[in-house]
Amino acid sequence: MDYPKGFFSFGTNIGIKDKTKDFGVIFSEIPCKAAAVFTKNNFPGAPVIVGKEHVKDGVLQAVVINSKNSNVATGEKGIENSRLICSEIAKSLGISTTSVLPSSTGVIGVPLPMQVILPACAQAKSNLKPGNLEEVAEAIMTTDTRKKVSVRKIKSSKGDAVIFGMAKGAGMIEPNMATMLSYILTDAEIEGELYPILKDCADLSYNCITIDSDTSTSDTVVLLGNGLAGKVDPNEFKSALLEICIDLAKEIARDGEGASKLIEVRIKKSKDESQARKIGKSILNSPLIKTAIYGGDPNWGRLVMAVGKVFDEPIPFESLEIYFGGLPVKGADPETLKKLSEYLKKNSEIFVDVVLNTGNKEMVFWGCDLTEGYVKENAYYTT
Repeated sequence: MDYPKGFFSFGTNIGIKDKTKDFGVIFSEIPCKAAAVFTKNNFPGAPVIVGKEHVKDGVLQAVVINSKNSNVATGEKGIENSRLICSEIAKSLGISTTSVLPSSTGVIGVPLPMQVILPACAQAKSNLKPGNLEEVAEAIMTTDTRKKVSVRKIKSSKGDAVIFGMAKGAGMIEPNMATMLSYILTDAEIEGELYPILKDCADLSYNCITIDSDTSTSDTVVLLGNGLAGKVDPNEFKSALLEICIDLAKEIARDGEGASKLIEVRIKKSKDESQARKIGKSILNSPLIKTAIYGGDPNWGRLVMAVGKVFDEPIPFESLEIYFGGLPVKGADPETLKKLSEYLKKNSEIFVDVVLNTGNKEMVFWGCDLTEGYVKENAYYTT
């Protein structure tokens, strides 16, 4: 595995909930140019509130993350705890408190167990190892079944630069800015502001996925660049960054709680991005469509319903085209319906094309099917 130069990290268990990894730290040996996008939920977690303050000047040097507890809906005490965590990490690493970005993920409404988190912060420096970022990718997991990472190399003025991305997320997911938790680290030296680059990439990746239509209170995507590998071509960097974001977004959708299938919806010939986004999300958020795909039922009428319920974007029925795996489904005959059912049952990746014929805009969205596993996971989440 390739790692960007100058980054150190660790992931470990400190006993927040169980014996799996639940605490991680990422540290750059020099300050990084930084940008982040956060949840638009009206009740953001304490780490989001503090993180927005700390990244405001565009410089970060460390990230501290705990899983199993999101530090959301914990009032002023939660914000105070988040600031205290940053302070303790900063002392251990010998950096300023405001150069630390905090993140938490897990159950909402429960105070952080500071009696185990603060000692872990104090020992952070002694646990750091060069690279080692997969360990952090594991430590940020909650109901995820596997860690999610994506890496790209691009040419730089000193040879090669590495972009390393990680993410977590499997439930409470329909991003409206970024998604869940995702950290992207690079040794590339990038000219100009990072925020517009990150926002554009997030809009075409994380903001195009949904598992259950619920926007998390903790969504955070952070990009850190320490520049140690030298200058890179801005367009090459953005292209590679977008590839990483799409990789991670698809892995999140594929790993949706209880999911057995990744669904890719391609909205074609739409009037504009707004129309494409509304209709794509309407399709992927429909429990009826999600369950039909799980059961291998080519019930194309449900797709017509999902397009038609976007009331402010009326689409002429006559010009609407719908395909499963390239096969036309609108008005399909019994023989075609049989082939469509086989396609849905045999494949773990389902491709749905919806051609609106209202313009020339195309967008891609990702989601997953809805199974009994999702109900079981969420019916007993805190018990």
